Amino acid sequence: MPKVIARPKRVALISPYAQTIISFRGALIGDLIAHGAEVFVLAPDYTPEIREAVVQLGATPVEYPLNRTGMNPFQDARTLLALTRILYRLRPDAVLPYTTKPVIYGTLAASLTGVPQRVALITGLGYAFIETLSTSPKLYLTRTLVKILYHAALKRAQVVLFQNPDDLSRFVEEHLVEPAKARLVGATGVNLTEWQPAPPVLEPVTFTLAARLLREKGIVEFAEAARVIKARYPNTRFLLLGELDTNPGALTRQQVEAWVQQGILEWLGHVPDVRPYFAQTSVYVLPSYREGVPRSTQEAMAMARPIITTDAPGCRETVVHGLNGFLVPPRDANALAEAMEQFIRQPDLIITMGQASRRLAEERFDARQINARLCALLLGVQSEAKR
Repeated sequence: MPKVIARPKRVALISPYAQTIISFRGALIGDLIAHGAEVFVLAPDYTPEIREAVVQLGATPVEYPLNRTGMNPFQDARTLLALTRILYRLRPDAVLPYTTKPVIYGTLAASLTGVPQRVALITGLGYAFIETLSTSPKLYLTRTLVKILYHAALKRAQVVLFQNPDDLSRFVEEHLVEPAKARLVGATGVNLTEWQPAPPVLEPVTFTLAARLLREKGIVEFAEAARVIKARYPNTRFLLLGELDTNPGALTRQQVEAWVQQGILEWLGHVPDVRPYFAQTSVYVLPSYREGVPRSTQEAMAMARPIITTDAPGCRETVVHGLNGFLVPPRDANALAEAMEQFIRQPDLIITMGQASRRLAEERFDARQINARLCALLLGVQSEAKR
């Protein structure tokens, strides 16, 4: 009888953005491949450079169509059909979709094609779940539809992972996921070797925010707080890193350029590597209304930067108030300005709180430890996560 040679386990990651694959999932892809898995990375809008970077990791890039914003039924049906065809062709043993539309349509497609292990990763709830942004009937309808789709998809997943306990509790309370399937996995984590501490910046005191230019990221509050601080301390710098977006909650170019023209902040647009800018930063600021666990804050912590963020789901996981930074109420520019002023008046906090941020990053946000849990779920193995 001929010997049957088992093929490697195949894993398909389903991403909403090609441009974040290497920074957000590169370490996980490497760990999966190190365990002998064959990895396919599904994403929209691949560029030749990103495609080559995925190949260099040892994975296979696969493009699929995705309209990230809005609920156009024809475009979403096209996404579901494309993912179904791709997964039928690839025959993966496990899938890991993350963010709203990949989770919904990726999990449904995986179920339709009989993928044995379906692990959904909820990285945040997004625009539709932030009630205070708008009370319009259109948003209410969108939120209702998203919940229906989540319920339909997640009942077909074996495991549903959450990055913070608030999101997990909400999905369980709203009956979007069965409690037995829901697990808290924590943040994406960062490679602490690649993200090393940088010398503190005491002069000029520089506050940096890196995010897509969405209202829900607290960018308006950042600009308003910057206006207050600039009036008192004109030499203070405010850096805004991030590109314009098509999301319904996106800011306009005119809004952002007006702040620049008024001398409130410096807008650098999209930058491929934030590390040189974080090296110029005294304090990292993210006044977001809600997150999974924000990647940018983890990166800033690894580089020994104090943090000012909101006491909101996902954001509060990154700060021990008074130890490595300050928590402020969401949508409160005055409280944000007061927290900023503490670093200007007490510059020693930039040093001591920055050191505390690095220690917390090592304890909570080491990508090796987090990826070990994902490898165990996707492959049934334990990844090494030695300190």
